Amino acid sequence: MESSILHTMSCTAHKNEVEMKDKETKLWGGRFEEGVTDAVERFTESISFDKALYKQDIMGSRAHASMLAHQGLIDASDKDVILKGLDQIEKEIEMGNFKWRTDREDVHMNIEAALTDLVGEPAKKLHTARSRNDQVSTDFRLWCRDAIDTIVSRIKYLQAALVVLAKKNEGLIVPGYTHLQRAQPVLLQHLLLAYVEQLDRDAGRLLDCRTRLNFCPLGACALAGTGLPIDRFMTSDALGFSAPMRNSIDAVSDRDFVLEFLSSNSITAIHLSRLGEEWVLWASEEFGFLTPSDSVSTGSSIMPQKKNPDPMELVRGKSARVVGDLVTLLVLCKGLPHAYNRDLQEDKEPVFDSVKAIVGMLEVSAEFAQNITFNSERIQNALPAGHLDATTLADYLVKKDIPFRTSHDIVGRSVALCVSRKCQLQDLSLDELRSISPVFDQDVYEYLGVENSIKKFSSYGSTGSECVASQLDYWMTRLDINRNT
Repeated sequence: MESSILHTMSCTAHKNEVEMKDKETKLWGGRFEEGVTDAVERFTESISFDKALYKQDIMGSRAHASMLAHQGLIDASDKDVILKGLDQIEKEIEMGNFKWRTDREDVHMNIEAALTDLVGEPAKKLHTARSRNDQVSTDFRLWCRDAIDTIVSRIKYLQAALVVLAKKNEGLIVPGYTHLQRAQPVLLQHLLLAYVEQLDRDAGRLLDCRTRLNFCPLGACALAGTGLPIDRFMTSDALGFSAPMRNSIDAVSDRDFVLEFLSSNSITAIHLSRLGEEWVLWASEEFGFLTPSDSVSTGSSIMPQKKNPDPMELVRGKSARVVGDLVTLLVLCKGLPHAYNRDLQEDKEPVFDSVKAIVGMLEVSAEFAQNITFNSERIQNALPAGHLDATTLADYLVKKDIPFRTSHDIVGRSVALCVSRKCQLQDLSLDELRSISPVFDQDVYEYLGVENSIKKFSSYGSTGSECVASQLDYWMTRLDINRNT
C-alpha cells in the first residue's frame, strides 16, 4: 500500500515538473527559478471570476496609456499601437473569441499578456507607473459604479410599478396592521407608497455610496506611488472620477466602498423581503387579498390545485444571500494590515453575487407588481373585523374636550361591549354608547365605520384621501409617470 502511494506521488511530481516546463513565464517571474505548482495555480487564480472586469480593465489601460504618452513616458506611436491592440482584444472578448488562461492568473495579466502577444514591445511599456494593486482597485471601483447605476435604474422601475399599481386601486381600503394584528384602516395606495418611500431611501444610499467611491486609485502603484512624472489628475478625469485618491496607501487597501455598497444592497434586500412576505401572506387563502396572474405563479408537482406566489417567496429568500455577502466582506476585511493583501482577491465574488441577486429581486418584484389583482370584494368583507375605527372614535371624544387617556378608556369599554354583543362600533345605538359616556351624541356616527374613519385622517403624511392623493401626485411627477397610465 505504502509503495503504491509513493509511486503515485512520484508520478504526480514528474507530471508537475513536465507541465511547469511547458508553462508560460509569469510577467512577474524574473527573480523566480521555478514556477508554481498546479495546486497553487488553481488555488490562487482569479480569472474564473474577475474576467467580469475586462471592460473596466481595458478602460483603465486606455486612460493610463494616454497619460503616459502625454507625460512623455512612452512615445505617441507606442500609445497608438497599445490603444489599437486594446480595441482588438475588447472585440475578441465580446465576440467570445478570447482565450482566458489560468496560468495568466487574473484579468489584468491575461489582457496585458495578450496585448504583448499581439503588438510586441510597446505593450511592455503599459505597466509603467502602475501595479496590479492600484489597477484592480480602479477596475473594481469602475465596475461598482456601473453596478450602482444599474441597480438604481431597477429601483426606479419598481417604484414606478408600485405607483401605477396604487393609481389603479384608488379608494380601496385595507386593514392596517401593527404586531400583525388589525390596527386601523388605511388606503391601499398609502401602503404601496410606503414601499416607494423605502425604495427611494435605498436609491439615495446607493447614490451616496457612488459619490464616495468615485475617486481614482490609479497611479498609487503598489502602495507608495512612483517617482516617475505621471499625471494622476489626467487619468482620473479620463475615467470620470471626481479626483485622484489623496493617499496612495489608502488607495490600494481601501475596501470601504465595497462594504458600503453591500450594506446598501442588504437594506434594499430587507425591504424587498418585507414586500415579498406581505404579498405571500395576502395571496394565501386565509387572507385572499390579492391574486397573482398565472404568468408570475407556479404550481405543485403533487397538488394540482396549488397556485404559489413563488417569485416573491424567492425574493424573501434571496435576501439571505445578499446579507450573507455583506457579512463575508466584513469578516474578510476585519484585521487586515495596510496596504494590499491577497485576501482582497476574495472581495469580488460576494459583490458579483450581491449585485446579481439584488437586480433579479428588483426586476421580479416589478414584474409581480404588474401582474397582480387586489380582491376588493374579499377585502371589503374582511374590513369589519377588528374594530379598525376605534382610534378614530377616541379622536372624536378628544374633540369633545375629553382627555385622551379618558377617551381611550371609554372606547375600550365600548369595544368590550361590541365583543360581548358580537357587533361593530357603528352598530351600537346612541343609548348604548351613552351608557358608557354621556358625551356621545348623534354626530358620533360620522366617525364610525372604516369609510368615515378614512375621511377623518388629515395630518400631513396620513392615510386620508386628500393626503394620499397628494403623495400619489408627488410620485407620479417625480418618476415622470404618464397620468393616463
